[in-house]
Amino acid sequence: MTETVSTQQDKTALTSSDTRRRIWAIVGASSGNLVEWFDFYVYSFCSLYFAHIFFPSGNNTTQLLQTAGVFAAGFLMRPIGGWLFGYIADKHGRKNSMLISVCMMCFGSLVIACLPGYETIGTWAPALLLLARLFQGLSVGGEYGTSATYMSEVAVEGRKGFYASFQYVTLIGGQLLALLVVVVLQQVLSDGELREWGWRIPFALGAVLAVVALYLRRSLDETSDKATREHKDAGTLGGLWKNRRAFIMVLGFTAGGSLSFYTFTTYMQKYLVNTAGMHANTASALMTFALFIFMLVQPFFGALSDRIGRRNSMLFFGGLATVVTVPILTALQNVTSPYAAFGLVIFAMLIVSFYTSISGILKAEMFPPEVRALGVGLSYAVANALFGGSAEYVALSLKSIGMETAFFWYVSGMGALAFLVSLLLHRKGKGIKL
Repeated sequence: MTETVSTQQDKTALTSSDTRRRIWAIVGASSGNLVEWFDFYVYSFCSLYFAHIFFPSGNNTTQLLQTAGVFAAGFLMRPIGGWLFGYIADKHGRKNSMLISVCMMCFGSLVIACLPGYETIGTWAPALLLLARLFQGLSVGGEYGTSATYMSEVAVEGRKGFYASFQYVTLIGGQLLALLVVVVLQQVLSDGELREWGWRIPFALGAVLAVVALYLRRSLDETSDKATREHKDAGTLGGLWKNRRAFIMVLGFTAGGSLSFYTFTTYMQKYLVNTAGMHANTASALMTFALFIFMLVQPFFGALSDRIGRRNSMLFFGGLATVVTVPILTALQNVTSPYAAFGLVIFAMLIVSFYTSISGILKAEMFPPEVRALGVGLSYAVANALFGGSAEYVALSLKSIGMETAFFWYVSGMGALAFLVSLLLHRKGKGIKL
């Protein structure tokens, strides 16, 4: 009897220890994700203050356009990053890929924090700024696929959706943290101090945070085995071609998911100001609170997918996005109450949460381990760059020619595409199979 009790206690201790190890692994993997997105968004939030340092010629608008061009260049590097780090993760291990990724982001942030301006080194200033952003774009492009793969492989069976949802918790958290740091600096420093040297602080902080993430990731266990890494198809485009149906499907629902995500997060603040006529400060406060709630609900929707299945979650997202996107954006056009606007935005974000909470795990479950990181990272990066990254440009272009409502139908149509692709997913327990 004593032996039986002792054995049960050992199993309980082992289970408890294993659970703690997995939670620590999720924390380590997601910490790097937070740092990656913090550094990436800091550039956007701080560009107003450093544009004149690297691009002194021309007016303020020209300077901002030049910094925006550098930002876009970093964005377009994501597909290359998805391919490069997908190869490294599948061929040389998930852990190695995540360590290199966060080191590259640290390097990019440190370079920007210390980079002299145009008056000191001339044209080398914008050239080195571009190089640093290219490094960061590569890093972010590789981070998504590798961290999604790692989190899906380390998560407990039956709770994979819950664990994997923390990828978007940290993604949104990185954006919020970047915004918070800038707001604090705006309260502590004068506008002149921010423009002279204060803008460098967030980049230096990002480099420090990357070192912390590097320390956390060094202690992680590798989730891929030797046989997977030595597989003849490991990390190869030829191996990915054998899974082209899965790749095309991921492109399809990522296009709809990314477009909806960027529409109701990054573009929404400008939409509330330019179209609804809301004061900029009010729109900023509204979106900050909305993003905070959006971040908090991710684990709930991830846990829900563990109960109803990834396929059903995606069908809810695609179906609801198709039906309610146009009414929500139309209602926001003429909204007068910030509380009503907040309610509409939150409603839209809850719908998007059916996708974001399981985005990584859904894709990871569709590819075999030897090309999993490559399949997830490259398909996401391509669809995200083409549809998510272009959301603001398409919306403003259509508005400029008096066809803003066409953008509503565009987002709705991509939601319908996500719904149709999701119909091709078949249930297999709580996950999916092709």
